[in-house]
Amino acid sequence: MKVLAKTGKEEIAIVYIGMVREGSFVEFVESLQPPLSRKEKWVLIVSSLLGCPCGCVFCDGGFDYKGKLTKDEIFSQIDFLVEKRFPDRNIEAKKFKVQFARVGEPALNPAVIEVLKELPSRYNAPGLIPCISTIAPSNSGGFFEKLLDLRKSVYRGKDFQLQFSIHTTNKKLRDKLIPFPKWDFEKIAEYGEIFYEEGRRKITLNFALASCASIEPSILLKYFDPRKFLLKITPVNPTYKAVKNKIFSFMDKAKELIHKLQKGGYEVIESIGELEENKIGSNCGQYIQTHLREKEKFQNCYTYLLTPNEVSF
Repeated sequence: MKVLAKTGKEEIAIVYIGMVREGSFVEFVESLQPPLSRKEKWVLIVSSLLGCPCGCVFCDGGFDYKGKLTKDEIFSQIDFLVEKRFPDRNIEAKKFKVQFARVGEPALNPAVIEVLKELPSRYNAPGLIPCISTIAPSNSGGFFEKLLDLRKSVYRGKDFQLQFSIHTTNKKLRDKLIPFPKWDFEKIAEYGEIFYEEGRRKITLNFALASCASIEPSILLKYFDPRKFLLKITPVNPTYKAVKNKIFSFMDKAKELIHKLQKGGYEVIESIGELEENKIGSNCGQYIQTHLREKEKFQNCYTYLLTPNEVSF
């Protein structure tokens, strides 16, 4: 891989653009959670696909889908970041999260399973926490069965973050927000029940809180056991697609909603993050290459300069 450019801020997040094949580019991110230092929490967010076929209506990464990354191409992103910070591959961070969440639905690429299998032995990283963020596509070619096997073997007794993108409890609206064949709530709940390991991290249901979305606690309680599932409320990040599709964040109603969900027995995480990340373009759904293609640029987002950083790796 040739790492061609980067943008961002050392103490918050940096987005890198790399070329894995002639004319095929990936983006990947390293981020911190101020005031925590890198040794306390370090997060890598890598791409799994070249573009994405899912077409989520608020994600800038879903265009120009060119296929799957290989295991080596995914590892080239992780290796680059690890060796930049910890050349001996002894990663001292108490929490070292590797998220498959920059570009591409990870469950559509079997190479992600290969990467997950090798991750714990490739680095000396006691704080390793892999994170799969997925819409749970229906036709994933056995991905979830293999993921479950890993959970019961390689990751048994260890933290593993499995996160399903839900966004709303309204089925018709969910199909509009995520216009791709996917599991329904019953199937997600059934899988999550088996995947969950007693005493470890709960299965996360993520809601990017949009003004158009409804979230009914009674529907969630019908399917998802609060003892095994937690809820995460995040903003709809400012992306070109969200603006074009008139989908706006509605965090103003978050506190009232969180109160209702907590009354239902759920653990709820309100995850807003660093607003500076919107300006960097490192937040979920943002994609620097979309910004470069757009003629009418955002004024308050993607404002950091992209600087050349040509390194062969």
